[in-house]
Amino acid sequence: KLIRFGEPCKEKPGVILSDGARVDVSAFGRDYDEAFFGGDGLTALAAWVKAHGASAPRVSPGTPGDTRLGPCICRPSKIVCIGLNYRDHAAESGMELPKEPVIFFKATTSLCGPNDNLTIPRNSVKTDWEVELAVIVGKRASYVSEDRALEHVAGYALHNDYSERTFQLERGGQWVKGKSCDTFAPLGPYLATPDEIADPGNLDMWLNVNGEKRQKSNTSNLVFGIATLVSSLSQFMTLLPGDVISTGTPGGVGLGMKPPQFLKPGDVITLGIAGLGEQRQVARAYA
Repeated sequence: KLIRFGEPCKEKPGVILSDGARVDVSAFGRDYDEAFFGGDGLTALAAWVKAHGASAPRVSPGTPGDTRLGPCICRPSKIVCIGLNYRDHAAESGMELPKEPVIFFKATTSLCGPNDNLTIPRNSVKTDWEVELAVIVGKRASYVSEDRALEHVAGYALHNDYSERTFQLERGGQWVKGKSCDTFAPLGPYLATPDEIADPGNLDMWLNVNGEKRQKSNTSNLVFGIATLVSSLSQFMTLLPGDVISTGTPGGVGLGMKPPQFLKPGDVITLGIAGLGEQRQVARAYA
């Protein structure tokens, strides 16, 4: 499992070993970016950990700068998101089930650590939550067939696809406006490589707000599965190593509640996916 830790914009690469120990792998000399994923970095890192993991520094809880987890990868070339990819979410949104994946983008500047505060944007009144399975691309993909698509996956991570619904739906233009505010893409706590996840198409997922259950589902309920998404996206754009595909959210978002409910300063959002860890954010007003 890959982690990045330390102060914002100064994160160091690390790994979580099978015994749960967090190890600083800075001496490996490479961060988790496009060159790493596209240059057989995972294989080289595994060899380095086998040779040096026992003696590498541990990431000790309580050490300043070491306890914060950053996003589990460096800023990618793009974050591609899939809309309406769970039947119950399409229904609660009052939209027809799509015949092809609904694609939109999220600015890479929205990335943050899994437990960083959520900043409610200036003039926001409808900031909403969305627990999602993220797929990290491991190999350049262009016009990939569905049966070869999973060969292009480096791993999986937990993502909260925060959305400002007024910006997204009521102010014209594309959805990206409501998806791209700072802190709107907490990613992690770690990237789990495919050997860690036996079946990414059958993972329980959940999200709570102030301890109350809001979302509870399983990735088996995806309309379009992971292989389909990777293949489909690669027909329209080249997916680069390290790119993120966020696969959609199940029902239970604030917009779909009766009456709708949205986040306010002080709210605590917790979420998780089986095998991919948990996140915790506290909502704060824009300063």
